[in-house]
Amino acid sequence: MLEMKCDVAIIGGGPAGLSAAVAAKKEGADKVLIIERDNALGGILQQCIHPGFGLNYFKAELTGPEYAGKFAEEAKALGVECILNAMIINMLPVEKSAICVNEEHGVVNIKAGSIVLAMGCRERTRANIVIPGTRPAGVYTAGAAQRLINRQNEMVGEKIVILGSGDIGMIMARRMTLEGAKVVAVIEIMDYLAGLTRNRVQCLDDFGIPLKLSHTITKIVGNERVIGVYVAQVDNKKQPIKETEEYIDCDTVLLSVGLLPENELTKKAGIEVNPITNGPIVNQYMQTASEAVFACGNVVHVNDLVDNVTIESMKAGKYAAQYVMKTRVEAIREVSSITGDNVRYICPQKIVITKENEKVRLYFRVLTPEFNVVITVSSNGVEIAKKKAKRVNPGEIEFIEIDTVKVQGEEVTVSVNKQGGAGLCAKK
Repeated sequence: MLEMKCDVAIIGGGPAGLSAAVAAKKEGADKVLIIERDNALGGILQQCIHPGFGLNYFKAELTGPEYAGKFAEEAKALGVECILNAMIINMLPVEKSAICVNEEHGVVNIKAGSIVLAMGCRERTRANIVIPGTRPAGVYTAGAAQRLINRQNEMVGEKIVILGSGDIGMIMARRMTLEGAKVVAVIEIMDYLAGLTRNRVQCLDDFGIPLKLSHTITKIVGNERVIGVYVAQVDNKKQPIKETEEYIDCDTVLLSVGLLPENELTKKAGIEVNPITNGPIVNQYMQTASEAVFACGNVVHVNDLVDNVTIESMKAGKYAAQYVMKTRVEAIREVSSITGDNVRYICPQKIVITKENEKVRLYFRVLTPEFNVVITVSSNGVEIAKKKAKRVNPGEIEFIEIDTVKVQGEEVTVSVNKQGGAGLCAKK
């Protein structure tokens, strides 16, 4: 077995892995190694040829390949090494090693000072949501269809129904329309948009594509190929209302019904995973329960913007390098982030308190849409941070910053309430 040694080993060469690698090198790590299973760096961004990336981070509108390319070029210039076509088959956190297989080198044992998990996420499939009906050709996940069209120049259909209003689904609605296909409708089981509002405007509204909220596909019809679907409105328990069912003629169904962080490797290594995000539990340094293992990007929680992925991943790379060089500030204690009113999850789930004050950004998603709200953070019953928002939506990540010097007790609680509501933060 070939053995490789490095300071920081990064599993995944997408936007998260590339950002982490750049940050680790800039922090002073000597040898940084990216292990990527594809034949090129860039991850999912290689197939995202539409513009809209980098508006926050680069203050410019880039395509996915352009965004990834900037980091790939910087990583190369900094001396980041990579091994492509390499699949990780096991990770040993205590030993700080990762075992991978590669066509050129065979089985490789990579020994590192620290490890960064940046494996990204995958799409939920028809099997995950159990749609009744036959099993004909013409049913794709939105991402699979995107790869076929954008990277392999293969058209997937002519008359399309999209299930789910996730960002990839809405982007593919526009893409299919530009390729000459007819997108009959986008069907969403929830009574609110699952993706970004800007994607609804730019990808659906601008092209006159109908969005049916509180609806779902009840049956897929077809033998060799999809010939249509039945669609019905759902009640408040998300169950189809039979009398509202209608038949829609189509030859293709695209599924945009959510993403799942790629954490089989994480779980196999025995690292604690959050049941809501399905990603590893991390602190503000993106450090997992295994002290030598850090995690970032969509493997931790599914982000709405790649710019956010970059910011979080740079933290992971920076602190993974500090861990190796033993330059981290010593921790005094650790507290937990707790979800309050209308908050689905918070990341990071743990906050390390040190002797120095630190500003920590808490990212979170709400459970239901709301207008004119107050976002508050309380600690030991005392409000320590507060801000107003005109609108919050489950499809878009929100954040609020706190000062660690203000944290008392063992928990901090994030709540979202209508302006004027009592909420959880009664004390001042």
